[in-house]
Amino acid sequence: MFIAITREVSRAIIHCELTHLARTPIDINRARKQHYRYETALQKLGLAVLSLPEGPELADSVFVEDTALVLDECALITRPGADSRRPETDIIAEILTPYRNLFHIQAPARIDGGDILQVGKQIYVGLSTRSDTNAIEQIQDFLQPFGYELHAVTLTGCLHLKSAVTQVAHDTLLINPAWVDKNNFRGVNFIEIDPSEPYAANAVMIGETIIYPTAFPQTQRRLDKAGVQMITVEADELAKAEGAVTCCSLIFKI
Repeated sequence: MFIAITREVSRAIIHCELTHLARTPIDINRARKQHYRYETALQKLGLAVLSLPEGPELADSVFVEDTALVLDECALITRPGADSRRPETDIIAEILTPYRNLFHIQAPARIDGGDILQVGKQIYVGLSTRSDTNAIEQIQDFLQPFGYELHAVTLTGCLHLKSAVTQVAHDTLLINPAWVDKNNFRGVNFIEIDPSEPYAANAVMIGETIIYPTAFPQTQRRLDKAGVQMITVEADELAKAEGAVTCCSLIFKI
């Protein structure tokens, strides 16, 4: 059985951290409705959804992916790159404690879960404004007994590694090659996003299906042509906060 941890959109999201986008008004009610439909899509794919209450003073707390990496053998509690986001990890660590042995990234290292892409036993970590080599070294030490290989990946022009590349099939990555070099990734095939849709590389893969935003129809056609099964959701309101579909859940087997 798989579980997805989600968290309600905070009333403070209008004060979210922004790096690459200009601040524009966010309709909180619309964001919450879209988030609810996202949770419904997770349930439709057979996941049990554990929806946490909002963090009324934690603007970005809907983006639970950044707080942890959950593997079969253990979970890593991150130390987010933005100071304002570090209190978000407390409730996630509490929730994960019954399910996994926890490791905690220690200061001064910093890392967001959105910079971590797991493909089997290969773990790719984006070197972004939110994640650094100190964190990668700690993760390597934590995971060495479990046989994972870590790879540092350089990014250009985007917030997180998963802004630029995500997994959409067992052996296939969806990628924006303008933001990350394909040569960083081993033994996989690629579907390139449509160049007119630079933010289109983010998808949540669950089994043989992905959850994918409706905002990128040209890239969706490429995915359709490649035979990728998908459920589409509206996610444009949270996109104003530099969020994407992977950001809004932590998914793991129980």
